Amino acid sequence: MIQLSSSPHISSGLKTRHVMWIVVFALLPETVWGVLLFGIPALLTICASVTTAVASEWLFNKITKKRQSAGDGSAVITGLLLALVLPPTLPLWQTILGSAFAIIVAKQLFGGLGSNVWNPALTGRAFLVASFPAAMGASWISPLPDATSSATILSTLKQADAVSSVDYWELFIGRQAGCIGESSILLILISALFLIGTGLVDWRAPVFMVGTFALLMFASGGDVLAHLLSGGLVFGAVFMATDYVTTPVTSYGRIVFGAGCGLLTFLIRKFGGYPEGVMFSILIMNSITPFLNKLTPRKYGYKKEGGAK
Repeated sequence: MIQLSSSPHISSGLKTRHVMWIVVFALLPETVWGVLLFGIPALLTICASVTTAVASEWLFNKITKKRQSAGDGSAVITGLLLALVLPPTLPLWQTILGSAFAIIVAKQLFGGLGSNVWNPALTGRAFLVASFPAAMGASWISPLPDATSSATILSTLKQADAVSSVDYWELFIGRQAGCIGESSILLILISALFLIGTGLVDWRAPVFMVGTFALLMFASGGDVLAHLLSGGLVFGAVFMATDYVTTPVTSYGRIVFGAGCGLLTFLIRKFGGYPEGVMFSILIMNSITPFLNKLTPRKYGYKKEGGAK
């Protein structure tokens, strides 16, 4: 049997499902911590999102008579990533809608894994923000045992450039109101080191995203540390800006992509109507990924100095 496909022809011992399940493993600390912080509502949100994502992929493939891909782990990642960037108070039926939208509209209608233009999890979140803005950001609950409604640091920062009496350590370890999986910067950094160390994630996009944002926020006189330790900046940089499909394949492209995400996040947080800007910045940069790949092409077949062709 001869397999025909377009160049370049590069093979690896790692299968798609292996990569996906390693990423799922890397997300487990944030998942467990989110459940410990916000309790049963967070657990139900995660279960509903992941189950809906896998079921939607299986059902779509069944109806369209496509090769079944529900078991390769990509749907699990989409459902899990979506759940981790949702507030724990979101009604389950809205979570189910967002997860189904992420799989069916953002992924499968574009041709499935490898063909989608935008990050499916963030597209699902954008759908929920547009459809249910009040439920997605009107109120937040503080971590257990308090579980009372409270404003996020980003919401407070939106009203002023600095916040008095910020406990940066509490923000760093994750004792703050917010989305389920974005709270603990410490755990996210541990996951980042694991993914970079295993070679599954390239450091350029996340480092340039966070670095560009921090530099611009510092130049504008904002509380850089509070901004870095709150919201979804670090989580988005590690898990969303490194997506294989929707981000550039070249080193220079990833640098530009990361810097663009950092710039747009800064502009939205500083001057936009939303206290957060990570989701929009990554989705916008996803749109120009094909152009970045063309501007910074990867050349195959050339012989490096002292190396093989």
